[in-house]
Amino acid sequence: MAVNSKRVFYVKYLPNEIYVDILRARPDVRLDRLENETAEEIFGPILTAAHAYQIGAARDELARHFHVDQDLLRRAPNLLIVSSNGAGYDPVDVEACTEAGVLVVNQSGGNAHSVAEHALGMLLTLSKRIIEADRALRRDSNVNRNSLMGIEAQGKTIGIVGLGHVGRRIAELCKGLLGMKVLAYDPYLTAEEMAARGGEKVELDELLRRSDYVSINCPLTKQSRGMIGAREFALMQPHAYFITTARGFIHDEAALLEALREKRIAGAGLDVWSKEPPPADHPLLQFDNVLASPHTAGVTREARINMGRIAAEQLLEALDGKRPPRIINPEVWPDYAKRFERTFGFVPA
Repeated sequence: MAVNSKRVFYVKYLPNEIYVDILRARPDVRLDRLENETAEEIFGPILTAAHAYQIGAARDELARHFHVDQDLLRRAPNLLIVSSNGAGYDPVDVEACTEAGVLVVNQSGGNAHSVAEHALGMLLTLSKRIIEADRALRRDSNVNRNSLMGIEAQGKTIGIVGLGHVGRRIAELCKGLLGMKVLAYDPYLTAEEMAARGGEKVELDELLRRSDYVSINCPLTKQSRGMIGAREFALMQPHAYFITTARGFIHDEAALLEALREKRIAGAGLDVWSKEPPPADHPLLQFDNVLASPHTAGVTREARINMGRIAAEQLLEALDGKRPPRIINPEVWPDYAKRFERTFGFVPA
């Protein structure tokens, strides 16, 4: 294969520099870096020549014209693969990619430990009312500790929506460390598969009614967008906590705000938002029983190294004609394989 014959580009950042190190070891790969502000006369030819786009997973960190939609796909006629930096792929129109014969992959599982630990940390912090106590102690000169009485998570029930890489790790931690009962809602898994991952398969309404904690751990799709709204919050128990480390838009922020104002639930742990980061005056940030973070659940040194490594390795596997393990749109494979053969002269396995 000729030098620099496989063209890859990214915009602004990568999960970790290990990605660059791995691709630089391949003389047949050219890696171009763009910025959100890169002029069109520079990025235009790069898009036209590109075979792969390593794209950021956070939609608000990426300039809109670098989101993968029909317009970008028209400007990148040689594009074969879109690879998300993370497990999510918000800036990617998967249907448009499928229609264009473009393979979409993510790095699911690469940050599962980090996200699961974050969710567990939120669960314990909310249970023990640590953030409320911290704020009260900084505000008041004479804090009544009995007014900050928490609960134990030990033996309680957690409902996990989405029992994939992160959800199953949360189930392991909650069962193993705290002896919790795990209910799970995941329409893509059988009861047997969910039992093997540590969860009892239930429907969403039952999960909401029975759980002391509800943890959202599914991807943002057309099916999951707006899945948790006013009706769903009304099903939760008044002492229950809502925790999400998944994606904004899965839950309705206005509906959550009303549920908290009316004290229909006990509190919330929010790592994801409809606008990221949320503005400082966001109404949900005004509640002491809301624990907030700016989409940092998966942002750890270990996770970033792991994500960079598997992203690079998976992309090279795909460019070498192998079938990558984390395909989002497997139905595109026949069309993708034909386009790949036209580009590189052989059929991918």
